[in-house]
Amino acid sequence: MSEPLIELRLWRQFAAVAEDLHFGRAARRLHMTQPPLTQGIAQLERLLGVRLFERTKRSVQLTAAGEALLPQAHELLARARALPALARSAADGETGRLRVAFVSTVGFALLPQWLRAFRAAAPQVRMELLEATGDVQLQALARGEVDAGFVLHSPGFAPAGLRHVGVAHEPLVLALPETHPPATAPRLQLAVVLAEPMVVFPRRILPSLHDAVFGMYHAAGREPLVAQEAIQMQTIVNLVAAGLGVAWVPASVREFRRAGVAYRELGGRQGGAVPRCETSLVWATPTPVLERFVECVRASAGPAPRAGGPQSAPC
Repeated sequence: MSEPLIELRLWRQFAAVAEDLHFGRAARRLHMTQPPLTQGIAQLERLLGVRLFERTKRSVQLTAAGEALLPQAHELLARARALPALARSAADGETGRLRVAFVSTVGFALLPQWLRAFRAAAPQVRMELLEATGDVQLQALARGEVDAGFVLHSPGFAPAGLRHVGVAHEPLVLALPETHPPATAPRLQLAVVLAEPMVVFPRRILPSLHDAVFGMYHAAGREPLVAQEAIQMQTIVNLVAAGLGVAWVPASVREFRRAGVAYRELGGRQGGAVPRCETSLVWATPTPVLERFVECVRASAGPAPRAGGPQSAPC
């Protein structure tokens, strides 16, 4: 059988009598008369099935059971007193849990600064981070396993059906073996680059960006020569270092300083043919904690494209 649910009122009365060891003084402290206090203690003893006090005409003393329960009663009452403030903090996004997924390119520089700003604003929030590709993030969001995610995509192609805020734009740059002749050429020719074998991410990982890269080749009348597909940007760069081909990667990947790899950015008219990419923070269901995080990211990122969803509370 389940134990009876005991009202907080009875524990408060027990603690008062245990502290004063006098029913009259405890009643006055509780702003009540003595008879209902005596009845309350008797009710608590019946519910527990033990005596909490030894009473005589001259004294009131705690029993062994009462001595054992008093610290726990104090803790229970303290936690009850803290509940209103905890509820207000949760409603204001100052406490709770936030699960954020991110692509590796965000982890190089941007994510640490956003987390630092958010921790300063909401130190009581417990952060859980998950590094994952965009397709994995969307599945996790659909299952409710993460609250938000940083994803890569072509500008204007944020995942449909989700709230989003754009946080970064950057060009694609070419990663190539540093011993490869184009790596040291004074001027990189797009036509030469497009003839090179390519290491690329699978389309299912970044469909809009994959299509933009292939579209660049097709616009120049070339069919991409895919030497190898790989999922993680670090793996792609490592394969470039091994000489398997060149790769188009977001400019932030240059923070991954892999020996044997050079990064080149095409300039002038050629640069206009190279796709750009956008990083967005996406989420499905807003919560107070998440709204506070979104605003922190938005403030740190500076001016950004118009966000999907409502405005968030200040950080």
